[in-house]
Amino acid sequence: MRNDDHPQGVVPDMNLRDIPIKTMEGTETSLANFDDKTLLIVNVASRCGLTPQYATLEQLQQKYGDRGLQVLGFPSNQFLQELRSNAAIQEFCSINYGITSPIFEPIRVNGRHEHPIYTQLKKTPDSEGKAGRVKWNFEKFLLGPSGEIHRFRSRTTPDAPEVISAIENSLTPR
Repeated sequence: MRNDDHPQGVVPDMNLRDIPIKTMEGTETSLANFDDKTLLIVNVASRCGLTPQYATLEQLQQKYGDRGLQVLGFPSNQFLQELRSNAAIQEFCSINYGITSPIFEPIRVNGRHEHPIYTQLKKTPDSEGKAGRVKWNFEKFLLGPSGEIHRFRSRTTPDAPEVISAIENSLTPR
C-alpha cells in the first residue's frame, strides 16, 4: 500500500517478525524464523548487575522451549556494560551461563540509531501503563504467536509470577 492509501498518510507499523536482524555471525535473518513461537526478547549485557538474569532466561528456555518459547538475546552497549566483540559476548554467554538461545548482533535500543525492532517494541506499555524508552539492560518483551506483546522492566525477573503467567498463557497447553 502507498502512503496516501491510509488515513492522513499514516503507514501501518512494520510487522515485528519481518524486521531484518543479524546473527552474531553477520547473517541477516528475521523473527519470522520463529513464527510459530512465543518470543521472549531481552536486551542483554555481560557486565551488568542484572547479568545473572541470563541463568533464569536459560532455565525458562529449557522448561518451556518444547512448548514453543524461544528466548532471544539482543546485546546492547547503550548502557556501557557490554563486551566489545561478538566473539567475547558469545564466549561469555556460553562459559558463564550455558546459553543455548540465539544471541544476536549488538544493537541500540534507544535513540536516533535504535534498531527498528525496539522502535516497535517500545510502543508497548509496561504494567504501569508507561511506554517509551528502554531504561536499562534486561528489559523483557514477550511476543505471542498472535502478535500480543507484554513488557516487563529490567528489575522484573524472568521468573516473576507475572512473566511466567504471560508465558504460560501464550504457549501451547500440554
